[in-house]
Amino acid sequence: MTYKVLLADDERIIVEGISSVINWSMLHTELVATARNGVDAYEKIVLHQPDIVISDIKMPGMDGIALAKKVYEEFPATSFILLSGFGEFEYARQAMQYGVKNYLLKPCNEEKITAALQDIIKELEAKKQQNKKFLLLEENLEKIQLYMKAQLLTELFAGKEINRDFTRYEHLFDIKDRHKQVMLALLEVEGEDSNEYLTYLAEMAAELVPELVLSTVIGKQAIIVVEARQDVIHLVTDIQSQFSSKYNVQTTAALSESGVLKEIKKLYKQTCEFIGHKFYIGTGKLITAANITPVRNQTCSEPFSLDEQEITLRIKSGNKEEALGVLDSLFATMANQRLGIHRTKSHCIQLYKEIIKADKDEELDLHTGTTELLAMETVQQMKDYLKDCAAQLSEIYSARLVTKQSSVISKVIDIIETHFSNPDLSLKLVANEMLYMNPDYLGKLFKQETGERFSAYLTKWRIEKAIAYITENDDVKMVTLADMIGFGDNPQYFSQVFKKYTGYTPSDYRKAQNLV
Repeated sequence: MTYKVLLADDERIIVEGISSVINWSMLHTELVATARNGVDAYEKIVLHQPDIVISDIKMPGMDGIALAKKVYEEFPATSFILLSGFGEFEYARQAMQYGVKNYLLKPCNEEKITAALQDIIKELEAKKQQNKKFLLLEENLEKIQLYMKAQLLTELFAGKEINRDFTRYEHLFDIKDRHKQVMLALLEVEGEDSNEYLTYLAEMAAELVPELVLSTVIGKQAIIVVEARQDVIHLVTDIQSQFSSKYNVQTTAALSESGVLKEIKKLYKQTCEFIGHKFYIGTGKLITAANITPVRNQTCSEPFSLDEQEITLRIKSGNKEEALGVLDSLFATMANQRLGIHRTKSHCIQLYKEIIKADKDEELDLHTGTTELLAMETVQQMKDYLKDCAAQLSEIYSARLVTKQSSVISKVIDIIETHFSNPDLSLKLVANEMLYMNPDYLGKLFKQETGERFSAYLTKWRIEKAIAYITENDDVKMVTLADMIGFGDNPQYFSQVFKKYTGYTPSDYRKAQNLV
């Protein structure tokens, strides 16, 4: 067996040194990952599930003691080797309560690290042999159950064949037809105190199901076997509903397809597979083959690929709907491909990193967000969390873009007011030679901000200036006025435009003003 090793130290030279000098293959080990801080180390531990972690005590983000504590709580089988300076050695002893038995003083050479690895591997091998013995004992103890129903179910789940002794079970449980079609329902109570409710759940199931064949509690699951009938789904959902109403606790259930009692092991394995899909389907549901079959039948032509830029580009453009749409699509793909809990969480953490990196001014904490994502029990919870973050940042960027666009349009209006007398003034000239922008994009922004096209706004401004000149000056000539307001040497066209806007020619407008 090859044991996986992860190495964490904030000093690059130490990481590279240990990585290169240790003969990993000779020790039947593989260096699967390295990390430069505690947070990165924890994420990679979740991803790679190493057997051994070699970690420095002092690291940014999360020190070695905190890392050992967190891993001990979540992955107690992982062994640790802590590296510490002379002054930290007594401090390192605190880690004993987290199962750390190996400490090496810096600087440590190849022989010391190799010896520590050999000690741990020897211990892991001993544990493996011990576990084999325990498994053998458990198999033998399966025959000794407190209740006969639990004994029968455990024997059947263990794959024991139904022999002539089954006759006494038929009599004990009033089983009239061992070939009758049955269905197995497996129920789990959600929440931290789930174990105390399991017995109540099994008892309620026995009360609500009229044709119960067998029921028991194994581990953290309540199991009932009922005669196959059309309303079984209704019966199970009714158990879930009434249990939730009475105890205010949610349950998740899985229901097998139908089969005979001889196939009970197959039905049990089927429900165990189904219940695992609650990570994707959600808690509090009833999971049947109908929920799983479409996923099983789907063939994926390409492996899942995570393109973080798809989401970050839309966030930075302020397009919240498109950003959320990309997340919906990504999560639909992950759910359809059933990538696995740890791999899905790893993708979600990577997405979170990219989302919060989109804007460094916002106070979104990497460590807190990562910790919350790791603690979530369903894909839906992680999806909602990431969508909230993406929506928040998209709205911030959208507001910034509006402010920026308003600033640009203010510059355009200033240019119009300053250069309106230039007959060559146009949107293209302003965009290309003054603001260095794409003319089409600038035109869209201008229309969006003012409600008018650039040319219409410019013409309206020129006519308003012309009206002001006519009102203030009695003797201004139309040829001169046309040139002054940007119509060049085309007074006839100026007169036509002026009449279109005012209903008068410039001369008639002057006369009308003089009569007032």
